Amino acid sequence: MTYQKVVITKYGGPEVLAVVRETSLPKPKKGEVRIKTLATSACFTDTMIRKGIYYGVKQKPPFAPGYDVVGIVDELGEGVVHLKVGQRVAELTVTGAYAEYFCIPAAYCVPVPEAVDAADAVSMVLTYMTAYQMLHRIAKVKRGARILVHGASGAVGTALIQLGILHGLEIYGTASNSSQDFVSSLGTIPINYQEEDFVQRVNALSPKGVDAAFDAVGGANFKRSFQCLRAGGTLVAYGSYNAAIGIEGNAMFSYMDLMFRSALTPGKSASVYSIAPFKEKNPDWFMNDLKELMHLLEHGKIKPVISKKLLLTEATKAHKLLEARGVKGKIVLRVNAS
Repeated sequence: MTYQKVVITKYGGPEVLAVVRETSLPKPKKGEVRIKTLATSACFTDTMIRKGIYYGVKQKPPFAPGYDVVGIVDELGEGVVHLKVGQRVAELTVTGAYAEYFCIPAAYCVPVPEAVDAADAVSMVLTYMTAYQMLHRIAKVKRGARILVHGASGAVGTALIQLGILHGLEIYGTASNSSQDFVSSLGTIPINYQEEDFVQRVNALSPKGVDAAFDAVGGANFKRSFQCLRAGGTLVAYGSYNAAIGIEGNAMFSYMDLMFRSALTPGKSASVYSIAPFKEKNPDWFMNDLKELMHLLEHGKIKPVISKKLLLTEATKAHKLLEARGVKGKIVLRVNAS
C-alpha cells in the first residue's frame, strides 16, 4: 500500500517542502504504534525547522516535519498492550506528522474522546499544552491575577486567553492594528503595539504591574515585558520570533540576557519554556495535562480558534501563510480525508 508524506528536501523557504509517495507502509518497532494521521498542525516552529534554525531538531533533510498529531492506531508494535487498533490518540511528535502514516512510541499517546473533532483535538497537543503549562506549571498564576499576552491573536495567544479567562484572569493582549477587534472579542483588553507603547499602556491599566507576562517575541521585547511585572511577578519566554525572522540577533543570547537580568532583579523572575524538553523532564505532567485539556474540550469549556483547515498536500501554502503573518489562531492540516 502506498501513502503520501510531505518532506523538507533541504533547508530553505516554503518551496523546499515536497509531496512524496512511499511504496510501502512503515512497520512499528517494539513499543511503537503505526498511526493513520487525521490532523497535524502547521505552526511557526515548523517553519523554523524547515529553515534549519530550530535548536530542538538535529535531523538532516530529507525528513517530514509535523510537531503534533491526532490519528488512528493502525497497527501495534510488539509489547504494546494499553492501546488498541482503531483507537484515536494524540501525541507530541516534534517531527514526522506531515505524513498519512508513520510510527511513534506508544508510551505517551493520549486517547482522544470520540465526540471531539480531530482538528480541535490536535490544537490541544502543542498550542493549548504550551499555554496551559506556562500558566499553571511555570507561572502558577492564581485566580484573579493580571497577565500580559504578546501575540494575542496568534495560536498560543488565543489559547492563553481562553485558558486565562477560564481561570478568572484579567488579560492584556498585544496585537496589530488590524487585530484589535478580534482580540477584544476574545474577552481581553487589547493593546495596539503598532500605535502605543505597551509598557506605558500596561502601567496605566495596572500601576503595580502584571503578575505574569508571556513573550515569544524575544530580543528587546523581553526587557520591556520584564518592566511590566509587579513585585513577585514572572516573565515566561517561550520563543524568539524576532530572531527567527532576522529582525534581532541570536535567540540564545536573548534568553541568556533575560536570565541574567532576572538574577539581578530581586522580586521578579523569568523562566524559559520549551514544550519538548519540558515533556521529557516531566512526562507524567504532559500526560495528565493533555487529558485535562481533552476533558475541557469535550465539555465545551474551550474552543480552538482555527484560521484555516488545509490539506496535507497544501503544506507549502500553509507555511507561506504563517510567514506572511496575520494568521488568527491556528492552521491545521487535514490528512486521510479527516
